[in-house]
Amino acid sequence: MSQPSEKPVVTRIAPSPTGFMHIGTARTALFNWLYARGRGGKFLLRIEDTDRARSTPEATEAILRGMDWLGLDYDGEPVSQFEQGARHAEVANQLLAEGKAYKCFATQDDIEAFREAARATNSSTHYHSPWREVSASEHPDAPYVIRIKAPKEGQTVIKDQVQGDVTIQNSQLDDMILLRSDGTPVYMLAVVVDDHDMGVTHVIRGDDHLNNAARQMMIYEAMGWPLPVYAHIPLIFGPDGKKLSKRHGATGVEEYQHMGYPASGMRNYLARLGWSHGDDEFFTDAQALEWFDLPSIGKSPARFDFKKLENLCGQHIASTENAALLHELQTFLAATGQGGLQDSKISLFEAAMPQLKERAKTYGELIDKAHFIMIDRPVSPDEKAAKALDTVSRGILKELTPHLQNASWTRADLEALLNGFAEEKGTKFGQLAAPLRAALAGRAATPSVFDMMLVLGPDETLARIQDAAA
Repeated sequence: MSQPSEKPVVTRIAPSPTGFMHIGTARTALFNWLYARGRGGKFLLRIEDTDRARSTPEATEAILRGMDWLGLDYDGEPVSQFEQGARHAEVANQLLAEGKAYKCFATQDDIEAFREAARATNSSTHYHSPWREVSASEHPDAPYVIRIKAPKEGQTVIKDQVQGDVTIQNSQLDDMILLRSDGTPVYMLAVVVDDHDMGVTHVIRGDDHLNNAARQMMIYEAMGWPLPVYAHIPLIFGPDGKKLSKRHGATGVEEYQHMGYPASGMRNYLARLGWSHGDDEFFTDAQALEWFDLPSIGKSPARFDFKKLENLCGQHIASTENAALLHELQTFLAATGQGGLQDSKISLFEAAMPQLKERAKTYGELIDKAHFIMIDRPVSPDEKAAKALDTVSRGILKELTPHLQNASWTRADLEALLNGFAEEKGTKFGQLAAPLRAALAGRAATPSVFDMMLVLGPDETLARIQDAAA
């Protein structure tokens, strides 16, 4: 069988719109995107919506939103497989006309009787149609399917970039149906025709499709079309070594967006899930595009590890430019129905971002650390913080106020002032910090008191302290 000559790389992702976008689909999309974009090629999106009973517009929208959030841009418009039905049928009829396929008039009862007999003799249940070599003049006027003529002898070798050479004995291949009796194409035919017509050079997909490759290669061979390069990637397992499912936690892409993971961190983690570049764990998109190659994908299933995901996401948040991070934060708030930041809060976020983004693993954690920015006066302390605002502490805050009114609002001066005041009171700064945290943020666990004071500025800081001291 012929292999494609050197030409621009074209890859595709072809999800079925029958539910949410699975994280495994997202990783397959990412691998296709990295391979094509890293080589100046095209990355295409096809919606495999031939299952009309289960395909929904809502699921298609979920796929498009998932691709958009992950930042996996594709070339052109998404292709609907269902809308190509006439083209699929045209190919089946061409193979019929060329004698490479045939009309099979066997009924379901005929096929079941054949299989019953095969099971009784412990033989292969692959159906051998008696209509394969019957001339058209002997055909009845009855419903029929179109079947491809599978090779009966020899073997088919799938040259796979991940799995290596996989050999299938042709005796294991059946004369699969191309066109059903109602004239609709089967999935196997549709996939091959679409991939050929879209110019796909590399088929990168889950290894649960590996056996399909041998059957699909029959169509390529019969049509005289060049084969794509195959790369069948292992599935994603949960930490327990079983196929990733709801019991392990979130499996839908949008769930991860709503949990506040940054898209850059997800791309990094998903790329690392089954593919490696030496010992590199944290890397940028630019590095992934430069390094990614198919032979570096492992053969064994990858295991999803939430702690590794969180660790990488934290590193990406910390390394993201402040302005870009603020934009992503706004997008997260909108996606989770929390509304955008008020203009008055944006400047505060910009000032606080260098401190907020350190050690935050999700946008939710980052916003939680920014609680002192999000709230307005009067600050209502939670139960734990309220305990730090007893009579003595409120008195100390009242005494502190005039000192702050005359302070130079720099970190060094504020540190010197507050430490000096604590020393004057015969206590440690830690004892002073608790009521200050309660006054400024209404919480016991907050960013540095000095960071909060510098971000809030003298007027807001003094107003909150005076409110708490009253």
